[in-house]
Amino acid sequence: MTKVSTETLTIALTKGRILKETLPLLAAAGIEPLEDIGKSRKLIFPTTVAGVQLLVQRGVDVPTYVKFGAADMGISGKDMLMEDGADSLYEPLDLEIAGCQLMTAAVVGSTRPPGRFKVATKYVNVAKQYYAAQGRQVDIIKLYGGMELAPIMNMADEIVDIVDTGNTLKANGLEPREFIADISSRLIVNKASMKMKHAKIQQVIDAIGKAVEAKRKA
Repeated sequence: MTKVSTETLTIALTKGRILKETLPLLAAAGIEPLEDIGKSRKLIFPTTVAGVQLLVQRGVDVPTYVKFGAADMGISGKDMLMEDGADSLYEPLDLEIAGCQLMTAAVVGSTRPPGRFKVATKYVNVAKQYYAAQGRQVDIIKLYGGMELAPIMNMADEIVDIVDTGNTLKANGLEPREFIADISSRLIVNKASMKMKHAKIQQVIDAIGKAVEAKRKA
């Protein structure tokens, strides 16, 4: 079992698409895992940089690991930060990867019922804030996946979810409706770690920032 020392810099990464787009950025910044993350069942990986290790987690957990100091830094989708609140974290970089949009969606051609209506989403806090700002009264139904089923099965009138190509919505007879926010992956930093390990963290921020800029110009 790998133990986190006060000298070790731990970066929490999000599994899935974000991880695939993150690794080339880290490599360009000179940080590479010493083994293939995709072929391993491990969760902690040493890197080519002495004293820097990678922690691989579900996206929903990355901000929590950084917030509580189990990881010094992390890479998280903006949607997770909006949902859980990022007031206790620094967010120094937009990595400009895993881009998509947070939107409402409903069955093609359907009309929203008058008065109070039902919304299915895993983004409960974001949805509450969005509809409240619109002056609309809603009942939020929390789901962790398969959001598209809720309107089809008449469990909800619409959903709030991430939209990338829109193909999943289309395949299930839904269409995007209202735009809520542009989403991309962000570099986040624990505030206490920033003070205690400032020089090391700033080096990583600068290196990743240069990698993002180089990719943008490529």
